[in-house]
Amino acid sequence: MREVDELINVDDPAWPLLLQELSGTGVPVEVLPGDPEQGRVSLLQLQVSARSNLGGIVLNCGGMLVDSGWLRIFGSPSGADAEGLPGLAEINAMPATFDPAWPSGAGLVVAHDVLGGVFTLNGGNPRQAGRPGEPGEILYFAPDALGWQALGAGHSAWLSWILSGGLQEFSEDLRWDGWRDEVSVLNGRQGLSFFPPLWSAEARQALPTASRRAVPMAELLSLSRTSSLQFGGADPGFLGVA
Repeated sequence: MREVDELINVDDPAWPLLLQELSGTGVPVEVLPGDPEQGRVSLLQLQVSARSNLGGIVLNCGGMLVDSGWLRIFGSPSGADAEGLPGLAEINAMPATFDPAWPSGAGLVVAHDVLGGVFTLNGGNPRQAGRPGEPGEILYFAPDALGWQALGAGHSAWLSWILSGGLQEFSEDLRWDGWRDEVSVLNGRQGLSFFPPLWSAEARQALPTASRRAVPMAELLSLSRTSSLQFGGADPGFLGVA
C-alpha cells in the first residue's frame, strides 16, 4: 500500500494540465468545488496517484457537469447536499477509511449520464465479470441497448474525447429539441425516465414525442438492471449507488 502523501506529492500532477485542457474546450463544463479531505481518503482507497487524471479529479474537485449536466463525472464534493452530485466514493460504495479488502468489483463507476448511462473503468478481469474490453478500458452501459460496450480508451483518453466534443456525436441519437433546458434544471441525483422506455422500438421511432419525467437516478439504474434481466437475459452488474 502506498501512503496518501506518496500518492499526492508527485513531480508531474495531472490537475494543472487538466485545467488548461478545460480552459481550452468549447464544451460547457462546470467544475464543482471539492472536499480536500474526502479527496485524500478516496485517493488512498483507490491507490491511484495525482499523476493521473482520475487522481487529479478525485483530489481537486467535487466532480464535473458536462453539457449542462447531461454527463456527471464524479469527484469528491464538499458538504452533504441531498440534491447535489454524489461523490466517486459514494457512487462506488467505498469505505470511509482505508480497507485493503475493499473490492472495486467488475470496475469503477466514473460517470453517469442523464439517461442512466454508466461509464465504468474496467476492472482487472473483465472476462470473469462478463464484460467486454480490456483491463483499464472505459465501458459504457447503454440504457437504450441494455448492455455494455467497450469504448477503446483508458480514462485519460476518454476524458480528452469528452472535452473535444465527442459526447455530442455519441449521444446525438438520444437527444431532442430543447434537451438542454430539461437537463439543466435537474439536480445531481436525478435522471430522465422515458415512456416508452429507451430500449423499445417505439421510443427509437419517436424519441422527441416520448413522455419524459425526472426521477431519482437510483430508480433509473434499478429499472435498467431489471429490464436487462427481463428482456436481455443478462445481469449488467454494478451500475453505481445513486
